[in-house]
Amino acid sequence: MVILLSLGGVFEFYDLFFTGYVAPGMIHSGLFTAASLGFFSSLGLLNVAGFGTFVFSTFAGLWVGTIAFGQIADRYGRRPVFTWSLIWYVLCTTIMAFQTTGLGLNFWRFAAGIGIGIELVTIDTYISELIPSGERGRAYAVNQVITFSAVPVVAFLAYILKDTQPLGLDYWRVVILIGSSAAVVVWFLRRSIPESPRWLARHGRIEEAERILADIERRVTIEKGAALPAPRPLQPEKEGRGSLAEVLRPPYLKRTVAMSIFNMAQVIGFYGFAAWVPTLLVSRGVHVTSSLAYAFVIALANPFGPLLGVWFADKVERKTQIVLSLMTMGIVIVLFSQASSTALLIALGIIFTLASNIMSFAYHGYQAELYPTRVRARAVGFVYSWSRLSAAFAGLAIGVLLHGYGVPGVAAFIGVSMLVAIAMILMGPRTRGLALENISH
Repeated sequence: MVILLSLGGVFEFYDLFFTGYVAPGMIHSGLFTAASLGFFSSLGLLNVAGFGTFVFSTFAGLWVGTIAFGQIADRYGRRPVFTWSLIWYVLCTTIMAFQTTGLGLNFWRFAAGIGIGIELVTIDTYISELIPSGERGRAYAVNQVITFSAVPVVAFLAYILKDTQPLGLDYWRVVILIGSSAAVVVWFLRRSIPESPRWLARHGRIEEAERILADIERRVTIEKGAALPAPRPLQPEKEGRGSLAEVLRPPYLKRTVAMSIFNMAQVIGFYGFAAWVPTLLVSRGVHVTSSLAYAFVIALANPFGPLLGVWFADKVERKTQIVLSLMTMGIVIVLFSQASSTALLIALGIIFTLASNIMSFAYHGYQAELYPTRVRARAVGFVYSWSRLSAAFAGLAIGVLLHGYGVPGVAAFIGVSMLVAIAMILMGPRTRGLALENISH
């Protein structure tokens, strides 16, 4: 089940991360001139952050998807929302690939971002509800091993297709189309993913929940070759429909504020580096063509962070994993800003990528554990949405800082953000090995 859900996430991550790798092609196509951008040209600082409008549109769409529509999985179920948000993304991204103006490109990027935002919230919610407490950390690690495998794929495609025109199309259009066309496969795999039994039970569909649980238990019994232990007694969750207002008052208010600020801060490092790595390498003196090759080498590290996490995800407290990763990211980006050796730049880029992806799987699991079933998707969507809003403006800010202060200016921005993120995580509760009901109480 984790693998099938992760395959849906593969195409979302492919889409999120192709931004940095197709940037040179999009810019070369003249899509970010004032005439091409339409009303986007009214953004002040446009001259130094033209491509930043595309990054802005991406994360603005993600923000709308998570804040406005993340809750629909609480209302209509995890399974249908997982399926239809993927279809929405495929349609919007395919249309985007054929746009000939910056305005059209940014509009459809915004629309596709809405679908991606809904999908990522739903996947996080889904996994937390299907996996036992002692294996949730490992499940999120496996999930991101699979999803992050998309990053070196898109980096490699951008590298080998650069300066070519397959089927008469610009290489960056082909890179986009490959991701959206492959995502159609997940439509045919969705039938093997059951609805969340927790969600069904919360909506009074007890018979369906029992049937799905019985099937899961049957398969686990066959795998283990032994009878399952009796269910542990747990304090039941509070009754009620649940609403966003619930996560904005005690006892969840402190968690919501801390995780909202954390998400605003962590994404500056996570996407600030990943989306701009080819450009950052160029700013450190690497030739533009070589930068794509080196960015591909760095991108290869993406699945290995969570792969390492498979071994310790449920042995080390989630908060500890997140804090140590953030500390590493802050230190490494400062060293990166001062390095000039190509080998050292690549090595530091790989270390930063490993740390950021360990942080990623740990916090995705952590924030989904903090809330009860009745509001889990709403809450995750709300706190996660601030990372999207932050990234939208961080994309513009990094363009400005890079132009005015070089990579050291970007490094200072990321370093301070990591310190803020650490402070917020330290405020949260411990969750390792605890049942969701106990954490939510």
